[in-house]
Amino acid sequence: MLVREFISDSLYNPAYGYFSKQALIFSPSKGFDFSGFRDSADFLKTIGVQYQEMESELDDVRNIPRQLWHTPTEILKPWYGYSIAHHIVKQFKADNADKQKEQPLVIYEMGGGNGTLMINILDYIRDNEPGIYSSMEYNLIEISTKLAKQQLRQQHTKQSPVLHTNVNIINKSIFDWNTRVDKPCFFVAMEVIDNFAHDVVRYEFETGEPCQAFVRVYDDGEFEEFYEPVSDPLIVDYLCTRAELSGPSYQTPALPSALYRKMRNMIPFSPNLTKAEFVPTQAFDFCRVLAKYFPHHRLVLSDFYELPDTVPNAVDAPVVQTRFDGAMVPCETYLVQPGWFDIFFPTNFELLKQVYDHVCQRGSSRVCTQREFAMENADLGQTRTRSGENPMLAFYENTKFL
Repeated sequence: MLVREFISDSLYNPAYGYFSKQALIFSPSKGFDFSGFRDSADFLKTIGVQYQEMESELDDVRNIPRQLWHTPTEILKPWYGYSIAHHIVKQFKADNADKQKEQPLVIYEMGGGNGTLMINILDYIRDNEPGIYSSMEYNLIEISTKLAKQQLRQQHTKQSPVLHTNVNIINKSIFDWNTRVDKPCFFVAMEVIDNFAHDVVRYEFETGEPCQAFVRVYDDGEFEEFYEPVSDPLIVDYLCTRAELSGPSYQTPALPSALYRKMRNMIPFSPNLTKAEFVPTQAFDFCRVLAKYFPHHRLVLSDFYELPDTVPNAVDAPVVQTRFDGAMVPCETYLVQPGWFDIFFPTNFELLKQVYDHVCQRGSSRVCTQREFAMENADLGQTRTRSGENPMLAFYENTKFL
């Protein structure tokens, strides 16, 4: 199977996939009063205590080591979600400023986790923009049946005592989407594309031609990686699209200069293929879904642009890790037992912007850091500690927005 098929199966297989069996999202019972913390370190200490308590409880109950993830949506709630809502409302008003009749606000969110972001966005718009809220609709696309059920339950929690009746939970993969949405909408994807599967490509030193990786699975559970000339349509389309991008052309760091390759080929027994490059074929496919089925969307996307402990000696490589004896253990290969390891990737946001603009025929998208986005959209007074430090600005510095 192709590498993206192996990774996707490892993460999302309903019977044994990592997100079906292992991963849970850390969700404090209520938002924090940041003015009660001395500084960011004091806040982190409180988070750490709650995190350890929840991890221990999960292990005691299930007798297996589950991995617990924290996201900005959860630990900075509701203010992080409010900042996303503020951005959406601001852009929605700008888009409708010259229209005689305002269109209803329509939001699609992909991969909503526990449903916290959905609730925070809806609460903000209900409380601050009741006129917009009265006619809006919120659609949450969730591949996980377990999380889809959790998102439905979330509406009945203490944080949201009033039921939002304008919500539609759609339990399916975005890659199975087949309904065209012709009305203007916002498409929200927060901390989702890092788990989009990638393919692996290596290049022939002599010609520079790309080769695609396959994973062979043996009956005894061993894995083997092997290469053939690129033929998969999605990989071919991605590489062709990347080559067609306007502006500065993208040069993969995996492929050295022609002069270097020529000199290297003179060395006896030198490898015939370059080091590996993980190419974001599923993120590319996601852009095509947006272009085909959501032609009038505005995208609000955030994720990691750099990560520590990635698989070595490869371009845009993932972090592959599992939890053992209370500690996270990184691995040096993606060829691991499916279902027991998280596999997540950094995103080259500048390249993604170019690909997105090309596929969706956009020219106005922009990339900004988490800090820049918060400065523009967040109520920073609500997340400031007594020392003046602000977790909304200081945390998640390795994330960007598109």
